Amino acid sequence: MSTPLVVSLSGLGHRVLDQCAEFAAELDHRQVPLSLLISPRPDQLEARSPQSPVLHWVAERLARGDGVSLYGFARVSPGLRARLAPAARLPAHEAGLRLVAASAVLEQAGLRTDTFIPPRWLASPGTVTALQRRGFSVCADAMAVRELATGRVHRARIRVLGPGSRVEPWWCRALVLGVGRAARRGRLVRLALDAAELGKPFSRQAVLDAIDLALHHGARPLTYAAFAHGVGDFDGNRRVDVHRNRP
Repeated sequence: MSTPLVVSLSGLGHRVLDQCAEFAAELDHRQVPLSLLISPRPDQLEARSPQSPVLHWVAERLARGDGVSLYGFARVSPGLRARLAPAARLPAHEAGLRLVAASAVLEQAGLRTDTFIPPRWLASPGTVTALQRRGFSVCADAMAVRELATGRVHRARIRVLGPGSRVEPWWCRALVLGVGRAARRGRLVRLALDAAELGKPFSRQAVLDAIDLALHHGARPLTYAAFAHGVGDFDGNRRVDVHRNRP
């Protein structure tokens, strides 16, 4: 069976909406769905108004087969420490409270999801436990995609293009070749792009070239939501029973 290919887009906002739409159209031509990572921050959801251009566009993308994932927690306090602490040390009880708050923000914007992306792609054991207790089906961190209901863990490092990413030609070439190598060997391919990078020609083209190469090697495009229903076994997939190590 072909290896899955997941492409995610974060940092949505009205200032980059046109660029997001152009990028999504490029993926439509390739029949590649997007996993839209929605932060539960009111400023990114434009005061949670269902009439906002961003949320209207997200609704259109969902109708086309894209998926939505909750990206991080609602901000509870300012400062760098507050943003970093949940990633590695958040206990299950506090993670559960923050998940309730974050889910409520999304629901007020008319969005629902059972897939979760932790802050900076780093999930504490307590966060994984809280997700299971709250009925989430998927947690995708920096190193794996976890099917929380079945206990399957699909090992695959996320390739992130965000603010501060290198955009030199040699780096872009390395990204494309790395994706092609993973797809050829039957490994899960995961690409994460921040919307701010769409304005950089090298970054945007590198992602499209990487997607094209993965498709050339038979990769099967899907969203993180598809893991909630099981994506089947594929070459290079490693499964681990997370229930044995549940904190």
